[in-house]
Amino acid sequence: MRRVVVTGVGAVSPCGLDAATTWDSICAGRSGIARIQGFDPTDFASQIAGECRGFDPLKWFEKRRVREGGRFIHLGVAASGMAIEAAGFEPDDALKERTGTFIGVGMCALELLEQSAKTLFERGPRRITPYFIPATISNLAPGHVSMRWGLKGPSLTTTSACSSGAHAVGEAFRWIERGDIDAAVAGGAEAAVTPLGVGGFTAMRALSTRNDEPERASRPFDINRDGFVIAEGAGVMVLEEREAAIKRGATILAEVRGYGATADAHHLTQPAPEGEGAQRSMRACLADAKANADEVDYINAHGTSTPHGDVQEAQAIRGVFSDAARERLWVSSTKSMTGHLLGAAGGLEAVLTVLALRDGIVPPTINLDDSDPGCAGVDLVPNEARRRKLELALSNSFGFGGTNVTLAFGRHG
Repeated sequence: MRRVVVTGVGAVSPCGLDAATTWDSICAGRSGIARIQGFDPTDFASQIAGECRGFDPLKWFEKRRVREGGRFIHLGVAASGMAIEAAGFEPDDALKERTGTFIGVGMCALELLEQSAKTLFERGPRRITPYFIPATISNLAPGHVSMRWGLKGPSLTTTSACSSGAHAVGEAFRWIERGDIDAAVAGGAEAAVTPLGVGGFTAMRALSTRNDEPERASRPFDINRDGFVIAEGAGVMVLEEREAAIKRGATILAEVRGYGATADAHHLTQPAPEGEGAQRSMRACLADAKANADEVDYINAHGTSTPHGDVQEAQAIRGVFSDAARERLWVSSTKSMTGHLLGAAGGLEAVLTVLALRDGIVPPTINLDDSDPGCAGVDLVPNEARRRKLELALSNSFGFGGTNVTLAFGRHG
């Protein structure tokens, strides 16, 4: 099987409109959560979110073409473009035919669904824009990327709730590893901070209502957490077959070492007891990476700040990693700063895991003032980043319906 490396990353997040700014904020422990500005949240129980404030799609689309895509597409194209530029990836015609585009999307363009439904009921079906369907359907996120950069390999959207972006990276890795393609642009994009998105998750009682302290609302593993904070954004990376990347002189940020994916087969929204499905996902990823648990230095946890999910992820980590292995294992949730990007979370967190390996910096879990006793035995890196040379790191993503993904990244050398 062929080796696969990461040669460029791009991001648009509540913590920054590019990967470098996002990473600086994450390392400094700065939250991107604030009161919602995209609409008036006064009537909502949860009034806070992680928004990509100041993002301008006109930097990536001609004015007349902005309407061809929903916000999730705009964010995905921007992050992809930055990743491609960072990688210095300029494929010739032959390589374009062997370069895939894999972008995970959880909920597509909710803002356009809301607007078009309003148009339908208030003005009639003849007033619905002809751009509604192509601007809304999930596969147009990778579609726009493939068209923009002429990438003619597989164009796929993975839709698996909060595992969508991670599945996309894992599948791109697998396609390159087995020789079906030679390169890929892979990650996730999501823009669900809309009245319907916030209202829907609020109706499930899934969101934090700590409206008076937005920056302290996302508090994974803390005993006083009261739900996740919804967010938007995109995280994308360029993956290449290792020998080809070396031959063209690319800067290699990390190597993709493994990919594990499982299902809980348990419950609509709650994880399996003791994170049983998450345990199998991590074990499968380690087996794929041909690595032992005691080789892992860092886990970027799914860590959403929900009462059940955080404890069960901690239980899963305890189940996979022995006491001795956990003595050197650091675990943190960057959602404490970004909020939960839903389908884009796995893409962004894969990017952050790669940057952690590159720089030897483990991001903190901010707002972790009083750790939940159910999370005992796991070093959760509270409140301040730490420095250490990292060799192997995992990124966990778990979603509604019991879908689980673990990605493994290693230092290249």
